[in-house]
This record gives sequence, C-alpha cells and structure tokens, in this order.
Amino acid sequence: MLGAGVFAAFAPAARAAGAGLLIGLAVAALVAYCNATSSARLAARYPESGGTYVYGRERLGPFWGYLAGWGFVVGKTASCAAMALTVAAYTLPDAGRPLRTALAVAVVAALTALNYRGVRKSLWLTRLIVTVTLLVLTLAVVAGLTGPAASTANLLPFPGGDAGGILESAGLLFFAFAGYARVATLGEEVRAPERTIPRAIPIALGSTLTVYVAVALAVLIALGPARLAAAADPLAEAAGSWPWLEPVVRAGAAVAALGSLLALVLGVSRTTLAMARDGHLPRALAAVHPRFQVPHHAELAVGVVVAVLIAAVDLRGAIGFSSFAVLAYYAIANASAWTLTRHEGRPPRIVPAVGLLGCVVLAFSLPGGSVLAGSAVLALGAGVWIVRRRVHREPTPRR
Repeated sequence: MLGAGVFAAFAPAARAAGAGLLIGLAVAALVAYCNATSSARLAARYPESGGTYVYGRERLGPFWGYLAGWGFVVGKTASCAAMALTVAAYTLPDAGRPLRTALAVAVVAALTALNYRGVRKSLWLTRLIVTVTLLVLTLAVVAGLTGPAASTANLLPFPGGDAGGILESAGLLFFAFAGYARVATLGEEVRAPERTIPRAIPIALGSTLTVYVAVALAVLIALGPARLAAAADPLAEAAGSWPWLEPVVRAGAAVAALGSLLALVLGVSRTTLAMARDGHLPRALAAVHPRFQVPHHAELAVGVVVAVLIAAVDLRGAIGFSSFAVLAYYAIANASAWTLTRHEGRPPRIVPAVGLLGCVVLAFSLPGGSVLAGSAVLALGAGVWIVRRRVHREPTPRR
C-alpha cells in the first residue's frame, strides 16, 4: 500500500474536493476495510490462487468469477500505467508529456524484461523499499509542516467540496490503498489464518491510514488545495522548503513506484495466465517459458498494453480507470461474501453490505471519463463471455 498511490493520488483528489479529500480518505479506508474483510473470509473458505476470480465463480456463478478476473486484469493493468507515470512525474518534473511518456514506457519495458527472466521482488527488497518510503514520507511531512508557506489556513474552507466531489476524491484515493487485500490471500501460508488474518487486516489498514492522514495534512498545509490540485509531484513540491530534500523525495517516489510496479506486473500476468488456462483469454497467453518458468506470453502482452495506456492517458485518467475496474472487482467479492453462511465463516452482514454499496457508489462517483471507459471495458468483457458461450455452446457448470 505504501507505493505509488501515496505520491500520486492526493493531487487529483484535491482537484475533486479540496481539503474535503480528508473525508474522502476516511471513506476510501472504510470501503477498503470492508473489501479486505470480505476477501479474508472468502480466502479462508477457498485458499486458492485467483482471489475474487475464484470466489465469484464458486459463490455467484462462472460469469461473475470471469467478470471479476477481467476487472482485475484491466484495472491492475491501468495501475501499472499509473505507477510508471508516477515514476516519470517525479523523475522529470519539468519535462513535457512526450518525454515523460517515453520514460514511463522505458520503465515498463525494463521491468517486463526483468519479470521475463524470472526476477521477483524478494522479501528483503520489499522491506528495504518500505523502509526507504517511510523515511522519505516522514521527512516530507516534517518539511511540509514546518516550511515558510505552511499554514493551517490552507485547510479552509473545510470540507471545501460538495458531497459529489468528496465521493470522487474517495474513489481516486481508493487507488492508494491498492495492495491491502494481499493480506487476505495468505491463508495457506500463515499459522492460525482464521485468527491471524482478521487481526492483520485492521493493523495494516490502520497503520497505512495513519501515514496517509499525516501526508494529506502536510501537503494541504504546505501547498493549499489549489496548489496541491495543480501539482504533478505534490510531495516533492511540499518538501521544497528544504532544497536538499526535494531530490530525495523524488528518488523515494521513484523507488516506491518501481517496487509496486515490479510486483504488480508479476501479479497481473499470473491472473492472465490463470484466465487463459481456463479459456477466458487466448490460450497462447497460458504459455510458460521452458527455461525461466514464467508466463512469458502473458508478461509481454501486459507490458505492451501498459505501454499503450501510458501513451493514451494521463496520470489522473489512469488512476480513475484503475479505481473503477478494481471497485467492480471488489463489489463482486462483497457480493460473494454475502452468500457465506455462518458455518462458513461469514463476516457480520454489515461488512459485505457496506463494502458492496461503497464500491458501487465510489465507482460511479469517479470522473465521467473514467466511468465511461471502465463501463465500456467491463461491457466488452461481458460481451466476449456471451459470444464465447454461444460459439462453443458450453453448458453452464452447476454450482
């Protein structure tokens, strides 16, 4: 969760709600908690790879599992584009869009090549990246709160946006929480998962939310809503009162985004592999390299699509599209959790109910372009499913 989102999502959120993004952050955290809790209960019931692709299939039917998988692949592919664009925004703050786009595409190409050869983000590297990110964020917060332009008057008017703007900011900030549900997929890898995972989720979300609140207050107090909304690299700009710190923040943002991007390209390609094996995507994407033992066709396809997205959308558009598709994915997760019985470890009914309603409301509160593009891509996925069923005349498996 401490990756590209914390460096990139606050600017578009401020554009939507001003200082009201603080309320949006709380709403996004609540929806994230419900989603993660529902996913944790489902993971305990179905400890398989695939996440909601599996849960939707088992609880709601094959179509909903497929649609969840489709939403995950397209949403996280857009997340990859957003992370690459974040690297470019902080690395080349004064460059024009063509140069930033070229750098972002180069970053994706390099990481795709690393993944192709089986290079993964190890545990020690993850710890190093998180440590560097926390250190950079701490320094940026201190600099922002103590700079000459810092003033609590920058928080006024509060909330600074209407209900629609606050909900839009929540939908955009939901992107910053990406990664929380990975805790819920570790049922086969931890001791006493039925006790450990429900404890780990609120601790992880609470710790991350604490960091996000501190960063949000710092950038608002240092820049004010208007400057924050216009900033391409808000944390670096907020730390500008300490000249030596600005390049450190830029480097830290690049490291955090690169770490997230490396892991995310890996995850998207594996979900693509699973869907290809099940016949929901072209079978060629299920190929595994004989030497490196990686789904090399899927990884190359993901890299190409991410590069195209980088050339077609800006950072705000990538964040909005990603949030819409991933919110649809978690809406299916909450609907699946609702069907669990008490014997199967169902969470309190209020959790999947709030999660499902929250996902739907936040998804359709996003910028209009993101809603239209996301709806069109999900509809395309549903259309592919229908055509494929009719062409192959496959009977729907009984649950």
